[in-house]
Amino acid sequence: MKSTPLAALLTAALVPAAFADPVLYTSNPVPAYEAVQAAVREQAGASLGVITGGSGVLLRRVEAEAPAPQADVFWSSSANTLGAYEGLFEPYASPALEAMLPELRYPGDLFLPANLHVVTMLVNTDQLDGQAAPQTWADLADPAWNGRIILADPANSSTGYTIVWGLSKLLDEATYKAVVSNMVVSGSSSNVPRGVAMGEYTVGLTYETNSYAYIDGGQTELLLVYPADGTFTSPEYAALIRNAPAGEAAKATIDALLSKDAQIALLKVAFRRPSRTDITVADHVGLPEISDIRTFALDEAEAAANRDAFLADWAALPKAGDVE
Repeated sequence: MKSTPLAALLTAALVPAAFADPVLYTSNPVPAYEAVQAAVREQAGASLGVITGGSGVLLRRVEAEAPAPQADVFWSSSANTLGAYEGLFEPYASPALEAMLPELRYPGDLFLPANLHVVTMLVNTDQLDGQAAPQTWADLADPAWNGRIILADPANSSTGYTIVWGLSKLLDEATYKAVVSNMVVSGSSSNVPRGVAMGEYTVGLTYETNSYAYIDGGQTELLLVYPADGTFTSPEYAALIRNAPAGEAAKATIDALLSKDAQIALLKVAFRRPSRTDITVADHVGLPEISDIRTFALDEAEAAANRDAFLADWAALPKAGDVE
């Protein structure tokens, strides 16, 4: 067996963690993380490893691995979910923040705004059976929608949590409970738009990015509804895991993710509305500008602080059903 020179062994042992390839934990779909992999490869010269899963599952994994982190960057979740895990991450003032909308920045730059989500209703018009498509959240309180609305489980999905938290604030209590009683809850966020696209459900409550992918794919029976009583926006954040083993390469990964080129690519292939101020959405995809959408302001810090109590109350509410 050929031996390795002692000098080479010592050199290898002294190579800093900064030269290790970074690892990303993400809840995002393949087109999204592949766009980020390409940006990291082009801008940082690194090969980005990816592990996927639900945001809640991945955050609990980061928590379990905290004594010996196995990943470098987490992407993504909303502040209403990430706020409960602040101790797992460390601040990073990426140079890309200069191009970000100021209102999207998290205190201390602990989390960095990767894009902006807008909550929508995805409606399958073939399944309306003569009923008018809903135009407001309150419309979904009608018993005629029972079992025809699908939502991701808010305990494991930041998408689902943003939606039900928002509904609890926008609607009066009786209307909120009536809407919830009509919902079928899915353990997977991807089941929501897929279930509507396949005609299993009439209405899916999900983010714009997940909804529009099917419409862009040519399903003309699908309708994207921005509720007239106001919908909810939520910045999607990336974060540097505390004691990230890849060191500087982890920071370079976040820089690449927040770059203009990466955000345009994410908009084109994954319909992620950018957090940067130097990108015009309509130049790239057929989505409305945020200024043309009526929104209802949410307090993300309040949502994070009350997460456990809210989810306990949510779990006790009657619903139309559950799916895997």
